[in-house]
Amino acid sequence: MTTREKPLTNQVAVITGAGQGIGAAIATKLAAMGATVVLCGRTLQTLQATATAISETGEHAEVVECDVTDLPSVEALAAQVRTRFKRTDILVNNAGVGTFGGPLHQMPTDAWDNVLNTNLRGVYYCIRSFADMMISAGQGHIINISSLAGKNALPNGAAYAASKWALNGLTYSVAEELRGHGIRVSVICPGSVDTDFSAPRAGRNTSRMLQADDVAHVVAMLVTQGPQSFASEVLLRPTHKP
Repeated sequence: MTTREKPLTNQVAVITGAGQGIGAAIATKLAAMGATVVLCGRTLQTLQATATAISETGEHAEVVECDVTDLPSVEALAAQVRTRFKRTDILVNNAGVGTFGGPLHQMPTDAWDNVLNTNLRGVYYCIRSFADMMISAGQGHIINISSLAGKNALPNGAAYAASKWALNGLTYSVAEELRGHGIRVSVICPGSVDTDFSAPRAGRNTSRMLQADDVAHVVAMLVTQGPQSFASEVLLRPTHKP
């Protein structure tokens, strides 16, 4: 393929939660567009499987074990990327967890902490650790994977909804903080995606649900926008109701 067909040639993309599902689809898409992808997550086995699949297509993927809820782990990731590549062009904050088992007043406090620490604090840690690299370069994309749960009520998933509502607000604010540095910060809010993460529901037609590749397609659009503007938010829904 030519550089025109691979618009991300010579760029470096860091994707959290990249071992499976949406994260793996995003990593695969960006690699196919020419980026060197750095796959991050807590489960080395799934990360390596995704990296192997990408490498078999002739593209470049590297694996770094990282827990986004642990600041030293994220800082070590950023330092490794800086040493290895001296740049980060794209940061996709995809790592996330959720619990959908009951009302908030019955939720254990450690479960609340796990959701908020992963879905919100983890994004803060990643932006904190990678923004300076982008500021020095005068360019970059930060894409946060949120959810339509950050726009609507979600009974029995209040902690997850709270984390995503907060993530949306964080994104809008950081976009204003960094736009003067040439860094575009966007958020994608998909509906339920057909992955192992989605809460099961009786009678749901999974073939009509969003697929991980649908989210990856939006990421590809965001990182190839013209330089004079950027889409700050994308709401992604399936064509047909599941």
